[in-house]
Amino acid sequence: MTARTAILIAITCASIALLGGKIVAQQSAKPLTNDDVLTMVNKKMPESVIISAIKSSPANFDTSTGELVRLNAAGVTESELNAMLAATHQVTSIAQPTAGSSGTSDAASESKSRMPKVIVNQGKSSQELKLEKTQLVQTKSKPSSMKSLAADSTVSQAMQAGINTASWDAATHMNSVAGGTTALQAGSIVSGLLAHRTPTVTYVWGVPSPSSGNVLQNASPVFSVDFSRAPGVNPDDYEPAIVKLTPAQNTCRIVGATQGKADSSGSPAADWEVYSHYLEDQVAVNPQKLGQGKYKVAAASALLPGEYGLVLRPVSKSKRFSGGDVERAQGDGLMFDAIWTFRISDDAQ
Repeated sequence: MTARTAILIAITCASIALLGGKIVAQQSAKPLTNDDVLTMVNKKMPESVIISAIKSSPANFDTSTGELVRLNAAGVTESELNAMLAATHQVTSIAQPTAGSSGTSDAASESKSRMPKVIVNQGKSSQELKLEKTQLVQTKSKPSSMKSLAADSTVSQAMQAGINTASWDAATHMNSVAGGTTALQAGSIVSGLLAHRTPTVTYVWGVPSPSSGNVLQNASPVFSVDFSRAPGVNPDDYEPAIVKLTPAQNTCRIVGATQGKADSSGSPAADWEVYSHYLEDQVAVNPQKLGQGKYKVAAASALLPGEYGLVLRPVSKSKRFSGGDVERAQGDGLMFDAIWTFRISDDAQ
């Protein structure tokens, strides 16, 4: 054996030993838990550092609804929660590969499966409806009727300008538990008011575009609704409902409205009773509860041709929301902002 060969063998052995040591160290590293993340948050560590630690360390997180609520209330940010969910999905996909797969799965599918889901049944056929997000805009007009809101040019212009479906679509296909939203102030709401006063405005929920792409030929569709795994909420706080949508100046469809302080939508405090005086055009339904967060819903009578939406509404009218959650469509705000639109055709049977 030449001296050169001996040196090469020694270098190779040393490299293998070093690599093996790193592998052993990684395998023996203690997985991060919920409390570990909470400890880092309490130590005021930067969010970017905490997320990096979550991504680079083994994970043993509890991402149940109760734990997500507890962590969020204790100061864990949405981005940190998303990183924990993504890490949990990665561990699950490696440990439990699906049949016919190579042991990996699409984390987007895992994340999306936690979103509320609606399937419409028409006789022998069925289809999953796409989860949409209502737009939130403000106006000075009082919510006297759905018709008056639809005639308010301020609402329709703001709704049209605030179309932001791209970010919502991206959020429901990525490792995010919630999509972004655009809360626009339509017009100069606070002009002429004293600076120390907070004016009352009308918050209007609507859906961009004048009509739904889901055209149903059955006037008595049956909906299967599942929001049992929605992140950060108690499923027992909600039940599904069907509302008639009001087209507005061929630009959007109005879902509902309520009055509140001009700064309500940005408040982090859970003190906004959004639904206590909410104006909407609900359809009488026959809901059948199948389990926690699982329902089968049908209208009490055949639906007339027009635009409709299946929504999730609080069981208690006095339920309080964080305006920030409603504005960002996260947690309870996600539930209230979510909608599945459909149109009953003129010749529906």
